[in-house]
Amino acid sequence: MVDLAAEFEAERGHLLAVAHRMLGSRSEAEDAVQETWLRYAKALADPADRAQIRDLRGWLTTTCSRICLDVLRSARVRREAYPGQWLPEPVVTDVPAVDGFAPDPAERAVRAEQLGTALLVVLERLTPEQRVAFVLHDVFAVPFGTVADVLGTTPVAARQLASRARRAVAGPDSPRHTADLAEQQRVLTAFVAAVESGELDGLVQVLAPDVVMIGDGGGHVPAARRPVVGAVAVARFLLGLFGQAARHGGRLVARPVLVDGALGWQAETVYRGQPLRMVTSFAVHDGRVTGVFNQVNPEKVARLAGLGADADWPPRW
Repeated sequence: MVDLAAEFEAERGHLLAVAHRMLGSRSEAEDAVQETWLRYAKALADPADRAQIRDLRGWLTTTCSRICLDVLRSARVRREAYPGQWLPEPVVTDVPAVDGFAPDPAERAVRAEQLGTALLVVLERLTPEQRVAFVLHDVFAVPFGTVADVLGTTPVAARQLASRARRAVAGPDSPRHTADLAEQQRVLTAFVAAVESGELDGLVQVLAPDVVMIGDGGGHVPAARRPVVGAVAVARFLLGLFGQAARHGGRLVARPVLVDGALGWQAETVYRGQPLRMVTSFAVHDGRVTGVFNQVNPEKVARLAGLGADADWPPRW
């Protein structure tokens, strides 16, 4: 069992990455990985059975993907009954050092595997089968033969599912997010300055014409029940939010973070006498913000570490 655990732990990070991209929930991804471990230990406790597995990562990835597929199928009912708009549970990590914005090839390759909030939101539109096919093949380069085994279909059908998912992901109403960290830093610095100025025209210039803003309050915190779309509408909504926070006497403090690999911030304020925690992430393309994603559902930010004494406003990357 010690050897089994060591081999599994070496693959845990990969499995978490697969599960999170499929499920959009860190807690559900961790549960799926734990279930994968239980099936692995049960199936491979017999040395003879263990010897038949020649590609451990492939076996674990297939098993984890099947578990995720079952979760996705059951989750559709829960998501349809979700109060208001849904955003994924954010995975928050520290911003790299100052030189971390340099275009280092190895660093780019690591971050290229991070989907970001924008794509996770788009993936919610897919059927469970399309999502699994897309994540396995397009994100992790799993052959269609293996994808077909996971889905219980043929390689041709698996290829068609991935193709339909690819078209949906690249659709005209999907927030585009192509900027590297250096460009994200420049754009978000201008975005924060425009918000601080309080001038509508200045903020509109930083936003793409078809920018979309989504807020997830989970029924616990007030948030728009539908996406806010368009530069003018989003700019007015944002300026209203910041003005409202000031009127309620809550001082906003934040620290820059990476949210699913893209720049954003983790913030805290007081709203109507109660502490409010939030994580805001962005999609950036062609020098403008194309998506603003504000996670204020207490259940999805409860596990985040505190901001620390150096938190301030505005955030500076």
